Amino acid sequence: MNAEHIYASTIPQAVTLISRIGHKRTVVMEGDMGEGKSSALAAIGEKHPDHILCYFDCTTKVPGDITIPKIQHMDDGTGYVKYLTNEELGVHLGVKLILMIDEVGKAEREILNGLLRLMLERKIGDYTLHPESIVFATSNLGAENLGDTLPAHACNRVTRLRLKKQANMEWLANFAIPNGLDPVLCGWAKDNPALFQSFSDVQNPDDNPYIYHPQAPSGSQFVTPRSLHAASDILLEREHLDDDLLTNALIGTIGASGAKALMAFVKLGDDLPSLQSIKDDPHNATIPSKDATVCMVVYRSLQSMNREWVDAWMIYMARLDTEAQGLFVHGARHAKYPHRNAVMSNSRFTDWCRNNGYMFSSDKK
Repeated sequence: MNAEHIYASTIPQAVTLISRIGHKRTVVMEGDMGEGKSSALAAIGEKHPDHILCYFDCTTKVPGDITIPKIQHMDDGTGYVKYLTNEELGVHLGVKLILMIDEVGKAEREILNGLLRLMLERKIGDYTLHPESIVFATSNLGAENLGDTLPAHACNRVTRLRLKKQANMEWLANFAIPNGLDPVLCGWAKDNPALFQSFSDVQNPDDNPYIYHPQAPSGSQFVTPRSLHAASDILLEREHLDDDLLTNALIGTIGASGAKALMAFVKLGDDLPSLQSIKDDPHNATIPSKDATVCMVVYRSLQSMNREWVDAWMIYMARLDTEAQGLFVHGARHAKYPHRNAVMSNSRFTDWCRNNGYMFSSDKK
């Protein structure tokens, strides 16, 4: 394992670095596909609300898309060429920018060369960026064999930052629960940390049939955080889909191995107690017999929670095992959880936290 792998950073860590040095130096975030690298633009924007967000996608650009000439005429009849820049770069605005140069490793060589001065000197054509403007870039890993390469002279102009794959519980807390992803999918993700492995940690692609591996002989669809999000959108409509159609759609989203394993979890989910039964009679509503199904109940309740039934849920939750209770509390206390205030202001919840040694001071982020 090399040093880049050992010291790889999370996306929040990358956001911190870019927020601090991005007005001086360009950081290129390099990580596995589908991990949410592009989400850094909005996250950095939250730290700099007075900046304009600009997104420049290198994969859609061909030579001539960076700058184009405009003939300028002098009073004496002579002329010269002035270069106008692509509006997606935002440099013509003359204001504070946060510019994300996406997929820089896949840029055609002419496109990359046209961006190098911007990434190093904050200049392009006749324009100079506002001194507080932030510039950063993203790229997939070269080892993924997706065509991402940066020549040495380009690497020497930037700071390359290797990103680590997020773990399943990190993804659940930071993305899946706050964004209301399907509870069955959340339960499957919790029980299967291998879904979040990097190919660089798997020597033989047969050892993990769910994920992308450059040495795998076939398999165009596989599990990434991005494709899990897509699978959730499909699962949320499953009451309108028959099993064959649902399975086929999942195969076309996360691959055959992932789809078959996920469908087994869908069958478990059919045995969940209804939300209404928990709301109406939390003392007697059914407790699932399988741990995986209990997790689904917790995730479903997190996603459907509101102030009116926190009391009923806390009564029901007290009947679950300790791990399931902790799963709910950790989810509810997360800074991005949309129903956080409704849960944390509930007296039964605060009593539970006090009785179980949970401190609220750590929640202030």
